[in-house]
Amino acid sequence: MTFWRAQERARAAGGNLILRIEDLDVTRCRPEFFDAIIEDLKWFGFEWDEGPDVDGAFGPYVQSERRKFYLETLEKLCAAGAIYPCRCSRRDVLEAAVAPHDEDQEPIYPGTCRPVVGTVVSGASSVAAAAPAVSATQAKRLSPQSQPAGSNWRFRVPDGEQMKFVDEHLGRQSAVAGNDFGDFIIWRRDNVPAYQLAVVVDDVAMQITEVVRGEDLLLSTFRQLLLYRALNLKAPKFYHAPLIFDEAGKRLAKRHASLTLRALREAGAKPEEIRRPYL
Repeated sequence: MTFWRAQERARAAGGNLILRIEDLDVTRCRPEFFDAIIEDLKWFGFEWDEGPDVDGAFGPYVQSERRKFYLETLEKLCAAGAIYPCRCSRRDVLEAAVAPHDEDQEPIYPGTCRPVVGTVVSGASSVAAAAPAVSATQAKRLSPQSQPAGSNWRFRVPDGEQMKFVDEHLGRQSAVAGNDFGDFIIWRRDNVPAYQLAVVVDDVAMQITEVVRGEDLLLSTFRQLLLYRALNLKAPKFYHAPLIFDEAGKRLAKRHASLTLRALREAGAKPEEIRRPYL
């Protein structure tokens, strides 16, 4: 339904709709899933202008084929001193979390591996003091090639910065960096670019003017706005669509084994019947 809203908004604005397959997680993405996506979306009534099965100016449209673009951006962020290597596992971060967090959001990183640029002053947190102290010049010299395998790469957020943007659906939104979200992963320890980095790189390369996605990704927008700024790039507009919930009030998601579009189709449902309650 989120993609359907994107299609409607693209048509209303006289723009183009792009289908991009995000298949970076090789442990979960299989060739048969790709074919099923194309088949199900076409059955539902989608007509994209560019995509894996439609030639366009901004291909390839499958993220696993766009790795060189992500590496180039990673190097730019390294050169700017905007990111740093992190050896913490997800379990480490979860155990160190100081506040509860939603299942859709990563917990706020405690700063265990964050380099302290300059002198550690008296009164600094014990977590920060335990991190390695480096100069601004040394921070800019960090690069993936200089680090051992098995490190995540995190973006250093500006602690305490009040961030704002106007969402095309929800209106004015605000968050405090370091409080509502912390240093986030942009390159995973298994040598795969993370969602935050990949979508920013692709949206810029494909000249996306409006991103339409679910409300559950609202905090991700603030993270991505920081990436746009660090790379001196103009951010697109954002439209965060309402989520769809089941009869128990739980958000529909694969992790909850929610009913799929394919299952509804096989049960005899019609596309217009599925869309009607949500439009």
